[in-house]
Amino acid sequence: MENTGFETINLGHGSGGELTRNLLDKVIFNTFSNPFLDQKHDGAIVEINSKIAISTDSFVITPIFFKGGNIGELAVNGTVNDVAMCGAIPKYLSLAFIIEEGLKMTEFERIVASVKKAADESGVLIITGDTKVVERGKGDKIFINTTGFGQVHPKANISVHNIKAGDKILVNGNIAQHGMAIMSEREGLEFESDLVSDTTNLNFLVKDLLDAFGEKIKLFRDPTRGGLGTVLHEIANDISKGVFVKESAIPLEKQVAAACEMLGLDPMYVANEGVFLVVVDPSIETEVLALMRNHKRGINAALIGEFTNEHPNKVVMESLIGGKRIVSPLVGEQLPRIC
Repeated sequence: MENTGFETINLGHGSGGELTRNLLDKVIFNTFSNPFLDQKHDGAIVEINSKIAISTDSFVITPIFFKGGNIGELAVNGTVNDVAMCGAIPKYLSLAFIIEEGLKMTEFERIVASVKKAADESGVLIITGDTKVVERGKGDKIFINTTGFGQVHPKANISVHNIKAGDKILVNGNIAQHGMAIMSEREGLEFESDLVSDTTNLNFLVKDLLDAFGEKIKLFRDPTRGGLGTVLHEIANDISKGVFVKESAIPLEKQVAAACEMLGLDPMYVANEGVFLVVVDPSIETEVLALMRNHKRGINAALIGEFTNEHPNKVVMESLIGGKRIVSPLVGEQLPRIC
């Protein structure tokens, strides 16, 4: 990146004048240069000749740098994954920064570089955006909003209302890593190995599943805030069916489990950023699991449960010792400012 001549962001960078242009040209446009953004309009004109999925999300995580990532790549991966969960192939992103006066320019440039890297790895273009600066004390270093646009896969028919009793529930990997990576950093906890966020893109694995199985894929959902337990409870309530899961089948890394126990947290409610669940017709459960485990984003994939007509609107978990318990909906905020 070119040197802006400033060590920190100041209010002038949000004024719309010369400092704003300097910041945009030397950091934003220089980093994300592409035919859409290079026109420097207030928006972008693109041509998409099919059904599109659109998703927007805002990221307010603290700390903004954490083991395994930072707010920049999180903002890309989070929205890319939300578009993918619709059964779509992400293509474009808008990108908006709200920066607090005093943020170090080197930190901002590091975040922008991470956005670029994550967008390239996800196969999406940043085509429009916005940058605002607020007074010192009126923000918390930096907030980011991203909006994603993608073409719906021609074989996709993703809807919670497609789910039937007997449909199987799979997850692509270990749960609760992102939330516990953030919390261990906030609390200064140390373990034998580092807890790192699982933030990553999931769109390529989703596309492979749709290519192979089409409409037999009933639903995708990423359990970010609120975790796996909250998402399962929401789905059960939306369709008035029951969910049965086995605790022993849910992939959970030992260090993450230890951190949860130390902090008195249930991993079923801890946020994820590289995990999704997929609901499939029982006729393809084995094939889906094999495909997922053969993909770098699904090495630890597992079949964790199924939908049932029994106990409608409830999630029932078989515990490690064989008993059963109700997984209740999350009340309040267990882990604030986690994404």
